[in-house]
Amino acid sequence: MSASTIHVSLLRSSRSSPPTTPRLVPSGPGLARFRCSATGQTGFFTRLGRLIKEKAKSDVDSLFSGFSKTRENLAVIDELLLYWNLSDTDRVLDELEEALLVSDFGPKISIKIVESLRSDILAGKLKTGSEIKDALKKSVLQLLTSKGSKTDLQLGYRKPAVIMVVGVNGGGKTTSLGKLAYRLKNEGVKVLMAAGDTFRAAASDQLEVWAERTGSEIVIAEGEKAKAPSVLSQAVKRGKEQGYDIVLCDTSGRLHTNYGLMEELIACKKAIARAMPGAPNEILLVLDGTTGLNMLPQAREFNEIVGVTGFILTKLDGSARGGCVVSVVDELGIPVKFVGVGEGLDDLQPFDPEAFVNAILS
Repeated sequence: MSASTIHVSLLRSSRSSPPTTPRLVPSGPGLARFRCSATGQTGFFTRLGRLIKEKAKSDVDSLFSGFSKTRENLAVIDELLLYWNLSDTDRVLDELEEALLVSDFGPKISIKIVESLRSDILAGKLKTGSEIKDALKKSVLQLLTSKGSKTDLQLGYRKPAVIMVVGVNGGGKTTSLGKLAYRLKNEGVKVLMAAGDTFRAAASDQLEVWAERTGSEIVIAEGEKAKAPSVLSQAVKRGKEQGYDIVLCDTSGRLHTNYGLMEELIACKKAIARAMPGAPNEILLVLDGTTGLNMLPQAREFNEIVGVTGFILTKLDGSARGGCVVSVVDELGIPVKFVGVGEGLDDLQPFDPEAFVNAILS
């Protein structure tokens, strides 16, 4: 019997366990340990962040293909600037502003960028189409880096680091958590998942599939009376006792306007902190990129309730709205940590601002 078959058998046979008791489900063969030359745990997470950043730079091709629709939407800028001349300044800049708006950069940012370009053109600082294009890219990059520079995971110095993933229904939260586990496992990290989505009937099953696919372990609770804070607390305690590197905590999807469910997130955060002071290290909000600027009210509410530390933007491969990345960072001052640019396991990419700008304005 294969390892995966044994895993599925274990999952099914354990259904008879007490309904509200969290349980640990082993997955896959022996786990590879992360090898690090640094002696302290600070060195472990520092090197992990560096490896993920290096991986992001090597995945530029994936990022380019993922943002192809946004790039096509902004291709008109190259056409506008190809035969640039000063007498056409107003017309060209108006059309450039429209291209930015269509790509969901938002009115405030689009006007800010265009007026900056206009000022530099009239001052004689920008004289050719290529110089204007370079200035445009520089302006977008500055917006991303001035307020959202900490794009790498901030995991503290103690193991396990705890990452809590939150978001509305249907945004790709559980899938993003699974893909994040896959990326971390590929770096040799020992990952424990916590199935804190106790509202959706199939949520635990979905996360169990991801645990099997990634060779991670998972703590789940069965029964209608299972409470998310209890599941997450038990997972963090297990992570401490058994030497896990990172605990990934899933939570139930919820509308940001449902204040009762939003209050439960506070309980989840407090339960994690009681199990391990200082945790969670990261609270990542998953936002559906196809909603464009409509994601901003969600981001404001989640941030106000639990203090979001970073964003995961999903479904950007099927949208021409990549400019929403800039809008959300500029308005809230919270960095984007990862972007989803496809359906594959590798398509949750660490966010690199410079690579992003080159991808949409190549």
